Amino acid sequence: MSSGRHEDEIRYVANPGGPTLGYSASSGVRVMKVDGLYFKDLSKDGTLDPYEDWRLSPEERARDLASRMSVEEIAGLMLYSSHQAIPGNLGWKPSTYGGRTYEESGAAADELTDQQREFLIRDHIRHVLVTSIESPEAAAGWSNRVQALAESRRLGIPANNSSDPRHGMDASAEFKVKGGQVSVWPETMGLAATFDPEYARRFGEIAAKEYRALGLTTALSPQVDIATDPRWFRFGMTFGEDPQLSADMARAYIDGFQTSEGEAELADGWGTDSVNAMVKHWPGGGSGEGGRDAHFGYGKYAVYPGGNFDEHLLPFTEGAFKLQGKTRQAAAVMPYYTISYGQDPVNGENVGNSYSSYLIQDLLRGKYGYDGVVCTDWSITNDEPADIASLFPGGRCWGVEEGYSVAERHYKLLMAGVDQFGGNDQAAPVLEAYRLGVREHGEAWMRKRFEQSAVRLLKNMFRLGLFENPYVQPERSAAVAGCAGFRKAGFDAQLNSVVLLKNEGQTLPLRKRTKVYIPDRSLPAGKSWIGAPVAASEGCPVQLDIVREYVEPVETPEEADCALVFIESPRSTMGYSKADAEAGGTGYVPISLQYRPYTAEHGRETSLAGDPRDVLNRSYKGKTVTVANAGDLDMVLDAKKRMNGKPVIVCILMYNPAVVAEFEGAASAIAAHFGAEDRALLELLTGGAEPSGLLPFQLPAHMETVEEQLEDVPHDMEAYADAAGHVYDFAFGLNWSGVIRDDRVARYGRKNGAYGRASS
Repeated sequence: MSSGRHEDEIRYVANPGGPTLGYSASSGVRVMKVDGLYFKDLSKDGTLDPYEDWRLSPEERARDLASRMSVEEIAGLMLYSSHQAIPGNLGWKPSTYGGRTYEESGAAADELTDQQREFLIRDHIRHVLVTSIESPEAAAGWSNRVQALAESRRLGIPANNSSDPRHGMDASAEFKVKGGQVSVWPETMGLAATFDPEYARRFGEIAAKEYRALGLTTALSPQVDIATDPRWFRFGMTFGEDPQLSADMARAYIDGFQTSEGEAELADGWGTDSVNAMVKHWPGGGSGEGGRDAHFGYGKYAVYPGGNFDEHLLPFTEGAFKLQGKTRQAAAVMPYYTISYGQDPVNGENVGNSYSSYLIQDLLRGKYGYDGVVCTDWSITNDEPADIASLFPGGRCWGVEEGYSVAERHYKLLMAGVDQFGGNDQAAPVLEAYRLGVREHGEAWMRKRFEQSAVRLLKNMFRLGLFENPYVQPERSAAVAGCAGFRKAGFDAQLNSVVLLKNEGQTLPLRKRTKVYIPDRSLPAGKSWIGAPVAASEGCPVQLDIVREYVEPVETPEEADCALVFIESPRSTMGYSKADAEAGGTGYVPISLQYRPYTAEHGRETSLAGDPRDVLNRSYKGKTVTVANAGDLDMVLDAKKRMNGKPVIVCILMYNPAVVAEFEGAASAIAAHFGAEDRALLELLTGGAEPSGLLPFQLPAHMETVEEQLEDVPHDMEAYADAAGHVYDFAFGLNWSGVIRDDRVARYGRKNGAYGRASS
């Protein structure tokens, strides 16, 4: 049944030996009986069309349906909506169509906004990106309303709703289910820290079931870029810097998401438990010059000073495109915003990756034989922002900023081999791109090109059974999302993702009821990466009610047996400063991985890439920056002083590698995590579990080695070594007995390096 006022409108028809059909009684769809079996008359013409016949293959059905679609309908299929929220007043920005918010209209939490109704009907959009969700029930009800509206249209094509990752402890609130009503897992880097792809596979399997319960059928994940520059702000969203570990994690993650088994399997591993995985970001976005990010004009260039372009492809070619499961390869691929500078030997173009026919047609489609969906990252066809440091308003049309209209950018993307335009709610420029193609190639050729993309997009919907039953049951959604078994699996993964870096004199594990001093943490006001204001904060960094279940928090160091200090890796700049630009500088500044003020004495004299529309030399050498959370270091050092010789234990949440040399000597024990709940951390610190995580990246000895490493090369820094001789290198970690040297280290550890202890 559907939710709320629509409860009596959803009808289900069981098929003997076939799929159960679900349809909305108000959509105009009826059920036909042919050869003793039931089929939905989606076209509402009273006959069984091939695309309505679930006995045929997804390929056959997709080709038939694509041939029946108008150019306008195919253009809508190529669109991927801007960020949407459930209910609509949770979104990032007001409706571009002027629709009322729920607060103003008093509409139900699962009602559609005016914008959503209009883009579903007027622009034929069938791919919707969902960000915030109030509750599983609201998500289910909203999804059913979307599907009923879509089903009522001419051909009854269902919607393919999707989401960015929403299961991590520290994901942005825009991508969460409010109230934490899904299972909680470590961030992607935390899965990598387990060094066990089975955790990634199990995550994908569980997350897919929760997605389907919420009405979501595509995941805009995993992010498999190898994080070869430690300064990149998306570093913690990857599987780390090692290509083989990233490939193995990607393969397992996607297998988990896409594979249906048993009664849920329809064919070839696909079925009603499957969720399409959109792997990103081809051909890798982890080598931005100076660690800068291509969401912004100042970070548009990915560079390859080590000549290591091919290694960045491995998580795709050896992972996402070589699955162990029957679905064989990731359903979709998203290129990154970056210009892969100097990497097009055929056309010599320096354009954003989605615009590059060499990267898409020659490499991805040609050399590697990928025939799935290619979807651009969001808003790459809009004109660039007036301010190089701004995210909104404007797009990220890197390399085609000038000399192209919005429609001409769409056309260039189509000619490069792209199927879908992320973040575009408007069909008009796609239709204009079609007309440009007709003028250049003729109607028949351009119609065939459109149908080629339509078939790819439709196959991803047919394989999931959406044409037979796109509806979800709210009561089941609430029971599945965040159920006890799924939460336990996520909690176990959190425990196994924590990396113990130091344990001097067996400080850990703590005895139960140990008296612990936890200093308050303060952060200054600032801005998020998207420019939203962030208020100053001060207070206890953990939930004391949870802490009290394990140890006894006390008010002063004098009362305590030890101090427990919670910090984060340094929160630096994004590599650009408006203040520097306004003062007459270039605007380019270093990105720091240390807490104390950093002056880039070893920065590059001349940048590898530059833009004459901005500055050709983007060097920041000699400039100084201070990180936002410099007070974290003061907390550790102050605790060391006030504890008067008693142990100081540091728990550090790592979004990026940190120069731990600044505080390691003041800590008796250091535990690094990548998005773990307070309960998981306390469980581990008090011996309820043994640490088993390994570093999926190097921790630099100092900023000099950060500056000297090559943006495109993994494992090329001098790793930090502590007084005990332990080297905080890739694949290093401790358990209660000492340095971990198990099969995982043997498999993934670099053969030319000694892990755990400095070589003589």
